[in-house]
Amino acid sequence: MHFVYLILTKKEHKFISYVGYTNNLKKRLLLHNNSKGAKFTRGRKWRLIYFKKFDNKSIALKEEFKLKKDYNLRKRIKEKYIK
Repeated sequence: MHFVYLILTKKEHKFISYVGYTNNLKKRLLLHNNSKGAKFTRGRKWRLIYFKKFDNKSIALKEEFKLKKDYNLRKRIKEKYIK
């Protein structure tokens, strides 16, 4: 299995999101929360708010790229979670 995910944290009065890809979602979230994930995510506590499962790695990576570039889609997902 391959996953594309969106995690969220709150910094002051603003929500910050991060989009990523992994084949082990639970382990990856632990890495982010233990400051061993991507440099951008270090030092913050993250919540998983969205993920999608894929059987094919190349399709998952294409979806990750799409989600990273589509600000409106990320915004809709975040707003749904925040409300």
